[in-house]
Amino acid sequence: MDARNGHVSRYSKGMIVIHWVTAVLIVAAWFTAEGGRHVVANPPLLHFSLGLAVLALTVPRLILRVVGQTPPPPDERRAWMALAAKIGHAVLYAFLIGLPLSGWYAASRLGVPVSFFGISLPTIAAPVQGAPGMIADIHENAGTVILYLAGLHALIAGWHHIVLRDGTLRRMSPL
Repeated sequence: MDARNGHVSRYSKGMIVIHWVTAVLIVAAWFTAEGGRHVVANPPLLHFSLGLAVLALTVPRLILRVVGQTPPPPDERRAWMALAAKIGHAVLYAFLIGLPLSGWYAASRLGVPVSFFGISLPTIAAPVQGAPGMIADIHENAGTVILYLAGLHALIAGWHHIVLRDGTLRRMSPL
């Protein structure tokens, strides 16, 4: 926040929309998740579509970040806070990319056809008879981990807003 005029640098409208839609999609994907080999008989098609929508939104989100659609951090930030924010965002982006891809991989290993809102997608791994492997196990656990990370992200934003009063939360506010 610019202390002289109280102005808060905001994210672009596109980044704000993508951020909040992604948050909703992650929660919805978690609630529609099913694990184990029984997904072969009854594939969670909505879960697949929601997860792949997260991946689809992550691409333009990264592009907007690269082309400068993110505001600079508040001037009063300490160096360690800026570094922590970069690491935290990198971890979240790794999950936003890794979770959908690992889910697609696990479904392929199970021999389950994957579709994105009715559009059939190719398999990305050969089907197996036994357990789909470690990537599938990681996918199941990482789905819960990303919820914890998102919660921590929200708590830190709240801390910035309530304790530091630096305008960080308002930068991503849809209002």
